[in-house]
Amino acid sequence: MKPRHNIYIDEETSAELEVLVAKPGASKSAIVSDAIRHYIRHRGAHEIDEALKIRLDRVTRDLGLVRRDLDILTESLAFFVKLYLTFNAHTPLPDQAAQAAARDRFQNFIEQVGRQIAGGKRSLGQNQQEKQ
Repeated sequence: MKPRHNIYIDEETSAELEVLVAKPGASKSAIVSDAIRHYIRHRGAHEIDEALKIRLDRVTRDLGLVRRDLDILTESLAFFVKLYLTFNAHTPLPDQAAQAAARDRFQNFIEQVGRQIAGGKRSLGQNQQEKQ
């Protein structure tokens, strides 16, 4: 024997239920039972989907940060090699003036890498706009 339940539903839903029951072979009990079964089964799936969505969003954000860091490292290396091969000839041991010039060059190097990254320009490979 099936357990009996008394439920109250709003008038609009009741009218929609009456339309469904008017079709041959349909009963209110079967329709309500199917609706409740569907709700119970899919409620858990929705919670899992939400948890996965949060985790995937976090992974996507972290992957974006890794990509940005990799772009900065690649750009820094490419720019450094370009400068090294262009300007650095064999020199004797550096004196203080050479060390000061090296510090200035390094600061300029950092600023140039920042400008290249901010502007979407790349010394090696494709520009950011060309990738998309």
